[in-house]
Amino acid sequence: MAQHKSAKKRIRQDAKKRIANRYYKKSARTAIRQLREMEDAEEASKILPKIISMVDRLAKRNSWHKNKAANLKGKLTKFVAAMG
Repeated sequence: MAQHKSAKKRIRQDAKKRIANRYYKKSARTAIRQLREMEDAEEASKILPKIISMVDRLAKRNSWHKNKAANLKGKLTKFVAAMG
């Protein structure tokens, strides 16, 4: 257990960040899953920029690796383009 005041504060901060990161990651995964289940090309093309923004934000915060984000964006864009 932490003894110093600063170490205790760091533990509190890390706990908050962990919860926030988990929320953003889960939200992005759910949105991606919903996009892949869509069958309407017009609706999918409207939602795609929002999902790409979510993925970029996760990559910027180092929650996801930048290459993972790039691969995901490419695959999702290709998926939507093939729809219609």
